[in-house]
Amino acid sequence: SSCSSLTSVTIPESITEIGRSAFENCSSLTEITIPESVTEIGRSAFRNCSSLTSITIPESVTSIGLFAFRGCSSLTEMIYNAEKCETLDYNWLENVALQKLTIGTTVKSIPNSAFSSCSSLTSITIARSVTAIGDYAFSGCSSLKSITIPESVTEIGRYAFSGCSDLTSITIPESVTSIGNYAFEKCSSLTEMIYNAENCKTLGTNWLRDVPLQKLTIGPA
Repeated sequence: SSCSSLTSVTIPESITEIGRSAFENCSSLTEITIPESVTEIGRSAFRNCSSLTSITIPESVTSIGLFAFRGCSSLTEMIYNAEKCETLDYNWLENVALQKLTIGTTVKSIPNSAFSSCSSLTSITIARSVTAIGDYAFSGCSSLKSITIPESVTEIGRYAFSGCSDLTSITIPESVTSIGNYAFEKCSSLTEMIYNAENCKTLGTNWLRDVPLQKLTIGPA
């Protein structure tokens, strides 16, 4: 940590854990590849790596600690492949200017609160492997203008898109069987919806609370 002149790091495939504060305050670090052998990214591991611009979270990762990327103020792009991540602290991306997010083809479920309050996020690509969008997954992503929910998704969690105040339209695909409470609450620009969820059996309380919906299409457009 605090190796402020460090610009590049090569981590061998033998490494399984990146420890607490391992690269914290490495403010000149512009690139790092996390190998597929790594299962744990510790607390504050890359905190304040303010020159880091992109990162790929590999499929092997099962745990990401508190403030892992906090203060990575140049981190605008991420590929998230961590299908088996069971521990994901909700503050892991605090004060990160993430703009472009790709959910990789290995991922089946987007964890609860995974990208909540990523207020700079404008582009999200979700692979067709994803079947569940967790509670609060994208809540507070206030710059998000559009998102395509793939036909593979069956579950949209509670507050999943709440507070996405720039979102203007959405299509609920036919595959969806469950939408959680307050899923789109306070999406204050959401005026258009195509609702194709023929088999939706669970439709949560106030899932469209404080949404100024003007145009609704039931079934394919």
